[in-house]
Amino acid sequence: MKSFEYAAPKTLKEAAGLLGDKWGETEVLAGGTDLVTLLKQHLTEPRRLVSLRNISELKGIEAEKNGLRIGAMTALGELVEDRHVKEHFPCLITAAKGVGSPQLMSVGTVGGDLCQRPRCWYFRNGFGLFAKHEGASLVRGGENRYHAIFGNDGEALFVSPSSLGPSLVALDAVITVTGAKGKTRKIAADKFFQTPRTETDRETALKPDEILTNIFIPTKGLRNATYEVRHRQGLDWPYVTATVAFQIRTGTVSDARVVLGHVAPVPWPSSSAGKALNSAKVDAATAVKCGEAATQGAKPLSQNSYKIQLVRTAVKRAVLAAAT
Repeated sequence: MKSFEYAAPKTLKEAAGLLGDKWGETEVLAGGTDLVTLLKQHLTEPRRLVSLRNISELKGIEAEKNGLRIGAMTALGELVEDRHVKEHFPCLITAAKGVGSPQLMSVGTVGGDLCQRPRCWYFRNGFGLFAKHEGASLVRGGENRYHAIFGNDGEALFVSPSSLGPSLVALDAVITVTGAKGKTRKIAADKFFQTPRTETDRETALKPDEILTNIFIPTKGLRNATYEVRHRQGLDWPYVTATVAFQIRTGTVSDARVVLGHVAPVPWPSSSAGKALNSAKVDAATAVKCGEAATQGAKPLSQNSYKIQLVRTAVKRAVLAAAT
């Protein structure tokens, strides 16, 4: 690990002022479950590390009139125990619990989950975001069973590793970020994640001198659920996840949204699956139809076509879970 300057500010303003305007100059330390690994693997070598651990305004969960505000430094373990989250957003509970071990739940943060870097093994072994060697894609001609089946027409073939991302997109969450001089921006969750166009881009809309401060989730009375397909008792990222959210009025579905995880470089909304749900009664047949619709547009690579069936299953089961 290359040596670096360590800063532990006590206010958000001070923390933002310590960041640089270019990626890689400085890094933000939340729980450290991802960043420490990146440092050890020399995938990032910042001259300064800015810890958010002592900034109290970034912690905690607060119920507001129209929704729930979650501080970026809130631990995942705290998220799953919050009574408001349990009552209104069970999809988040399932997604957060899937992270796994008690150690990760107690240290990992909500903001850190959204900002973690790709888990693609080519990226983690130093071949860059696009995993190229001598101009050729290592992913397309290599080991790609965990890579993208949607949004993979370009050079980015990794999948978004965020556990909470699909749920936040489905729930219409809004993410607040703060930059230099206290300037804030509000970003819709579906715009926060982005597919990099160059090797130096990041996978979110954050700028190098900005800090993710909180997430606001509106309470709209949406029924919601997440279903994950993963290794049996495995402490690892899922193969596929599906989050669904919808209203039920007079026995039929409205305002349906279906968002897939671990199948694309960003959380992947399926408009086809949402249309299959809207105006329908939720039963086994509708859930199967919705799962089938969610596979539209999939373009599997040489070794990951199995994910198509997992999408069908995950969406079907999430729909039925949300309806109960």
